[in-house]
Amino acid sequence: MQVTLKVPDRIGEKLQQLGDRLPEVLDRAIEELTPADTISYQDEIQIVELLASQPSPEEILAIRPTPELQARTSELLDRNKSGMLSQTEEVELDRYLLLEHWVRLAKAHAYGRLQTVA
Repeated sequence: MQVTLKVPDRIGEKLQQLGDRLPEVLDRAIEELTPADTISYQDEIQIVELLASQPSPEEILAIRPTPELQARTSELLDRNKSGMLSQTEEVELDRYLLLEHWVRLAKAHAYGRLQTVA
């Protein structure tokens, strides 16, 4: 199927750089943005428990932070940009960023598993 989109030049340039990988990137973005059947997490204990339960690739791709965690992370990132983070908040932000990193790694691995099966 051919789809024509109007996008800003800066996005068009980035899309051109993806070349043959564009369908894969769009598929991953759609999966990432699809809210159905999401599995929410609030902290590292929930992530470790979830990953230790050996979830399916589809379950891993459905993992999302809770709205509260998203809001708190955004707040901390804003405070960090303005240089107003306390030491405690810095540690908290680092913890949240590490959580996000774990989830991204798990999703990349899960996506790879799905591609080898397909």
